[in-house]
Amino acid sequence: MSEPKNRRGSAPARSSRASATETTRHGSGDRSAGRIAVRKTYKLFVGGKFPRSESGRSYVVSDSKGGFLANAALASRKDARDAVLAARKAGTGWSGATAYNRGQVLYRIAEMLEGRRDQFVAEVAAGEGLSGARAGASVDAAIDRLVWYAGWSDKIAQVHGSSNPVAGPFFNFSVPEPTGVVAVIAPQQSSLLGLVSVVAPVVVTGNTAVVLASEPRPLPAITLAEVLATSDLPGGVINLLTGRVAEVAPWLASHMDVNAIDLTGADGLRTDLEVAAAENVKRIVRGNPDSQSLHDISSFMELKTVWHPIGT
Repeated sequence: MSEPKNRRGSAPARSSRASATETTRHGSGDRSAGRIAVRKTYKLFVGGKFPRSESGRSYVVSDSKGGFLANAALASRKDARDAVLAARKAGTGWSGATAYNRGQVLYRIAEMLEGRRDQFVAEVAAGEGLSGARAGASVDAAIDRLVWYAGWSDKIAQVHGSSNPVAGPFFNFSVPEPTGVVAVIAPQQSSLLGLVSVVAPVVVTGNTAVVLASEPRPLPAITLAEVLATSDLPGGVINLLTGRVAEVAPWLASHMDVNAIDLTGADGLRTDLEVAAAENVKRIVRGNPDSQSLHDISSFMELKTVWHPIGT
């Protein structure tokens, strides 16, 4: 006789004994039995790979109640330089890709975030002290924001570019181009939505990014790096560092091969970082972690004017 099924056509739940067995195997049963937990130490994400910090250091990441979550790598000045080098190397291929292709890549990242939604919700809830419903809404907003920016990838040139009227037998066009390597200080409080809000508008037009994740809440950024590593995104387009903002951010601000810097998460350090960035005339953006606009995209674009004779 066949086993009865519920309304959705699946077999009924397993017995309480089986459930209890699984709880003991995967849940708190092992902890109460004296099992020593295997504490995870996350790495950096540079050039599409996961290297350890050059310094060999790490720091403890705690949840909103002070409980242990994991260890995160403590990036150094050398790690920041390596990330900038990887971003510069990836810039030619990424900026040379079609806008439509870049949009496809961002959409694929959104798809993969959707597939790992439960994990992101758990990490956001633990780090930010949110209820499951509020954390879920934040993760959903991050996914939707990626889709929104992906949709603008092949349309932004029509909005910000132009064909200019000139006197004489010439065509004159203003064409938007990427700025280059952008350093991003991610928001400290909004661990995933804020991160997506500052990174997506940077890379959608062909820039590459070196991102310093939230110092107290880096786990969603690290999980996002795992998504990026298995997506279609070329290595080096987005590089994620974890560590002390006060230690790493000044080196990114003063680095001569960084073309722009987003100071959204540089609370209390903005003036010093702006002074350091002024030495090589970096573009400075004081972003908003809750923003979603075309202005956020255009902040990291340059306009190139092209003249072309008519009839040749």
